[in-house]
Amino acid sequence: MWAAAYLIGGGCSDDSFMDFRAGLIALGRDWYEKAAADPDSLAEHPAVIAAAEVHRDEALFYEEVNYAASEAFKHVTGDEEDFYEAWDACRATRGGSEQDSGDLGEDFDFDDPGEMRRRLPRLAALYLRDTP
Repeated sequence: MWAAAYLIGGGCSDDSFMDFRAGLIALGRDWYEKAAADPDSLAEHPAVIAAAEVHRDEALFYEEVNYAASEAFKHVTGDEEDFYEAWDACRATRGGSEQDSGDLGEDFDFDDPGEMRRRLPRLAALYLRDTP
C-alpha cells in the first residue's frame, strides 16, 4: 500500500502515509477493501486518474480526515480536548501498543521504476510515464 501511496504522491513520508490512509478510508468501504486487496486497483479510481493526467500529486492525501472524529466530538460536546481524553481511555481498555507491529509487507526500493512497474503496473503506467 505504501508503494501505491509513493507513486500517487510522488514520494511518501510517514506523515504523508497517514494522510493517504485517511483519504483512502474516506473513499468508503468498497474502495478501502479493494485497495487493501490490490493496491494497484487504485489506478481505476477517478481521482487518481484525474490527478495523474495533470501531474498533481495530492490525490487521496487528505490530512483533514484525520481530525474528523475530534471535530465531530467537539460539535456534539462543545469540547475538543475531551475527545483526546476519551480516546486515550478507549485505547487503554483495548490493550496493545499505539503502533501496530503487524506485517509491513516486503521491503523493496520504491525509487526503482522497474520494480514499481513490476509490482504496481497500472499505477506505474499512470505515474512513471517519463522514466525508463
